[in-house]
Amino acid sequence: MKTEEYARMYEAEETQWWYAGMRAISLAMLRRHLPERPGKAWILDAGSGTGNNLRHLSAFGRTVGIDISDEALRFGRARGGAAAKASLLALPFEDDTFDAVTSFDVLYHQWVPDDRAAVAELVRVLRPGGVLLVRVPALKLLWGAHDEAVLSRHRYTRGEMEALLRGAGLEVVQATYGNSLLFPVVAARRTLDRITGRHGSDVGFLPAPFEWTFRSLLEVEARLVRFVSFPVGASVFALARRPAAAGAAEPSGYNSRRETGAR
Repeated sequence: MKTEEYARMYEAEETQWWYAGMRAISLAMLRRHLPERPGKAWILDAGSGTGNNLRHLSAFGRTVGIDISDEALRFGRARGGAAAKASLLALPFEDDTFDAVTSFDVLYHQWVPDDRAAVAELVRVLRPGGVLLVRVPALKLLWGAHDEAVLSRHRYTRGEMEALLRGAGLEVVQATYGNSLLFPVVAARRTLDRITGRHGSDVGFLPAPFEWTFRSLLEVEARLVRFVSFPVGASVFALARRPAAAGAAEPSGYNSRRETGAR
């Protein structure tokens, strides 16, 4: 991600409609399959950005993040989060360390040139029986100025993400599109961007009535996603489980020989 986007993210991700709504959907999916065990479970946010999700994931256990960007880590540490500098392709943790791994809008990025290798690495650090929750941008037809600004490599279909996770040996529990109720608005915006040649990302606050309306619609999706999977949308959410193995060990924490600065 371009450096200036991290400052935008830091300011927006707690309350701006898209960040708040995407988080609500993500947490709703996670709650169905991961008990809230603060102080007991280990949670990794792979690609933790400016660190806001670590605070919300702490309801499920002890959290740690990794990110490859020094700028992102600087913002994340300002929030007090524990984070290490690392790539998804070389995580500084032992095998079978985490009860859950999340990765929100990371696998699509140009800095992750091999998404299969990245998912394999996420699975490596996941305990047998643990869950992986991934979110990525959806559908090539929505490609626009925002994708250029945030250095996107690819926009996925739900089928592509399911195949990617199954190819890594995971059991797909639920895969759904998200930001579905607003899909016509997003599609119209991206079409207009292409026509006008607009540049820059979509991160930013809208007038208050739009912020409230758009966030409310995503919160409706968060309530519905417990029961249904949406057939189209601007994002793909996929939750998968690593098959359980007999005699799985308790979480072992950091591998000190590979640790790269987690606090």
